[in-house]
Amino acid sequence: MKRVIVETPYAGDVERNIHYARLCLHDCLLRGESPFASHLLYTQPNVLDDNIPDERKLGIMAGFSWGEVAEATIVYIDYGISKGMREGIKRAEAKGQPVEYRQLFKKN
Repeated sequence: MKRVIVETPYAGDVERNIHYARLCLHDCLLRGESPFASHLLYTQPNVLDDNIPDERKLGIMAGFSWGEVAEATIVYIDYGISKGMREGIKRAEAKGQPVEYRQLFKKN
């Protein structure tokens, strides 16, 4: 399986964004990929608090560490591209890793 980092929005409508990120993980798995979404893992209760800047930064750095072994970054854009997603895209591009943009909800 191809190891991929998944970029989706988190802040804002957190409940909607968590649901969306889970759908994106499902999409990756159905494509034969092994997805990793640090923003879903590290923001769980008693792990890190995204509202505390030092903890948010720690989570981002841990996600970037996993990004070192990823084969691509997949960016799901149905709800736009957040500041945190832009950081992930820049990290992938700086490492020369492919960045692919996807939508779950096709617009007509």
